[in-house]
Amino acid sequence: MDNFAAIDFETANGCRSSVCSVGVVVVRQGRVVDSFYSLIRPEPNYYAWFCQRVHGLCHDDTDDAELFPDVWGKVHPLVEGLPLVAHNAMFDEGCLRAAMQVYRMDWPDYVFFDTLRASRRKLRNLPNHQLHTVAAACGFNLENHHHALADAEACAAIALKLL
Repeated sequence: MDNFAAIDFETANGCRSSVCSVGVVVVRQGRVVDSFYSLIRPEPNYYAWFCQRVHGLCHDDTDDAELFPDVWGKVHPLVEGLPLVAHNAMFDEGCLRAAMQVYRMDWPDYVFFDTLRASRRKLRNLPNHQLHTVAAACGFNLENHHHALADAEACAAIALKLL
């Protein structure tokens, strides 16, 4: 796969619609050509301790952030016509669908590919298939795990190796 957009969402709580950050890496002809990161004011707008523990974001980070439709208005032109790639795509596709549903946005028939599933098929000897483990096996050093852009960068590197 030479043309795609790797995407990663972080959520504020257990609701998939509560996206609080997004990272996108655009790959064309096998090369990273663009990236995007934004904080998002989540909906519903509360932070669960377990999510904060994972990514470190809180109200102080997102109270002044844009709402999802405004952020997605910047993302959509970057990813239009490209397949989306995520590590554990069920989660990220679920977040995107839930946020779009909350804001009554049309689903533009995005196609998702999953680097987690690909890694389970192609890298069977790994101790686990977590993003940082698979990224390392593909030669990418993920230093800021659970930062949406860093995770999207790792996903892009994995996709370039495995998809």
